[in-house]
Amino acid sequence: MTSHSATPADDAQPESPFRHASTDRDEAPQFVLPLVVRIERAAPPARTDALETAARAVLLLLSDARSAGEGEWAQAVRDWQDARIRKVVRRARGAEWRRAEALPGITVTGKSAEVRVFPPVPLDGWPKDLARLQVSGTELDDPEAPGQPDAGTPVLWLNPHVDMSAGKEMAQAGHGAQLAWWELSDAEREGWRAAGFPLSVRRPGAARWRELVASGLPVVRDAGYTEIAPGSCTVVAEHPALPGAAGR
Repeated sequence: MTSHSATPADDAQPESPFRHASTDRDEAPQFVLPLVVRIERAAPPARTDALETAARAVLLLLSDARSAGEGEWAQAVRDWQDARIRKVVRRARGAEWRRAEALPGITVTGKSAEVRVFPPVPLDGWPKDLARLQVSGTELDDPEAPGQPDAGTPVLWLNPHVDMSAGKEMAQAGHGAQLAWWELSDAEREGWRAAGFPLSVRRPGAARWRELVASGLPVVRDAGYTEIAPGSCTVVAEHPALPGAAGR
């Protein structure tokens, strides 16, 4: 599991926080959004389910009342979004998971995955029960290939040409969900939230990937802190309400 941040595609909307000048973002105090995935030895989650659950966790944090206005997490969220948008995925099991669940945050359950997201923390100021968790050393697989996304469901498309660890992909899926969230209107956000944030994470073929990158949809370009080269395009976020989305 690894830490990362993202920068936008050149055609991202002007109001996106990713559009801030890189020097301004680098000079701001740096925060990180912690995500912890539960991985018990006897029953690890399926990889795609973990990615989708992590993406929904990010959306639930962003849409939570505590993250807005004068909410208890709002200042931390604003500070995080004013700097590099970093997410770190760590793993926990047994007593580690129970200690993580005792900290303020939101646990999201998928078909086989459990992911807990926490309000942003300073890059060097992690709570001790999270700081001690492992960042690397665990890989996840899909017992069977995921099927086609349901028609009308938002899809986070992973770059088929880039190999990433499960933790890296979880964070990238979270970045993609966040970009889509920022591009939606208030009414579209509320509709997505009310539906329970349905979404899929899939890997397209090479030709479809080229179409997606050129479609004008939000694109995650990784800052290159870990695993892959800076500027690598990792995810295209396709939401039916966004221009460039194709009907399925």
